[in-house]
Amino acid sequence: MRRVLVTGVTGFAGSHLVDYMLTRNDCEIFGIQRWRSPLENVTHFLDRITMVECDLRDASSTRDTLERMRPDWIFHLAAQSFVPTSWSAPTESLTTNVLGQLNIFEAVRRIGLQCRIQIACSSEEYGMVYADELPIRETNPLRPLSPYAVSKVAQDMLAYQYWMSWKVDSVRTRGFNHEGPRRGPVFVASDFAKQIADIEKGLKPPVLHVGNLEARRDFTDVRDMVRGYWLALEKCEPGEVYNLCSGKDYSIQRVLDLLLGMTKSKIEVRQDRMRLRPSDVPVLLGDRTKFTQATGWEPVIPFEQTLQDMLDFWRAR
Repeated sequence: MRRVLVTGVTGFAGSHLVDYMLTRNDCEIFGIQRWRSPLENVTHFLDRITMVECDLRDASSTRDTLERMRPDWIFHLAAQSFVPTSWSAPTESLTTNVLGQLNIFEAVRRIGLQCRIQIACSSEEYGMVYADELPIRETNPLRPLSPYAVSKVAQDMLAYQYWMSWKVDSVRTRGFNHEGPRRGPVFVASDFAKQIADIEKGLKPPVLHVGNLEARRDFTDVRDMVRGYWLALEKCEPGEVYNLCSGKDYSIQRVLDLLLGMTKSKIEVRQDRMRLRPSDVPVLLGDRTKFTQATGWEPVIPFEQTLQDMLDFWRAR
């Protein structure tokens, strides 16, 4: 029975990863939570996993936790993951994301744990991508356009360095946008879905506020994404990096149109300047050839189903 530790277990991807692992019945699951972490995403499986209190930004706390748990696999998903917050609080994004990972790697190295670590990197690392570079391969230059993206580049390169220097076994996955039920309301597709659900319930006027609708993103369902995380540790090479994506991009306008087509409410769309970013990545369209060849993985849940499930999640809330 494999011992698996998930950081960021109370979050969006972390909770879906545990859902997936519970269907396998071949692992003992441990989840790291900070003392003030909200638990609404994990209440349905709390009796089936072991929760551990730990602050990854504290080296002693991290080392004590890993020495006690001694996991075979670690999925490192804990992060400050909202891009706009990284402009208003860049120090928080960098310290949370970089120090948390550094403390895990140092603990693994010094304890002498023989474990595999999946590092959830991000397509935001690619940043400014030119038209002749699409679709984006792992070899594309990294031109990050936000403090969040810089923090993910640092995590990415740190994992590479620890493999080359110390043979700390990790696989880096550069996940493109992933959506689905439980997605935080600050993220664009979930924000639209929540606004629509609120309008349907009469909780707000029939006006939907939007930011930049021209950006194009490569979307994958979170339930497909976490299956990819598992395969990354099961089948991929240590020290390597892999894109996880659908290979199909949608404009944010198209996402909005699809969601508006799922409601009978008459809704006015209005741009809100406060939702515009200082610099926005125009297009993120990935090439997953390397990952698919290594694992056989491909997304199976249609994007329309992802959006419908997300809207129904907010309706039920």
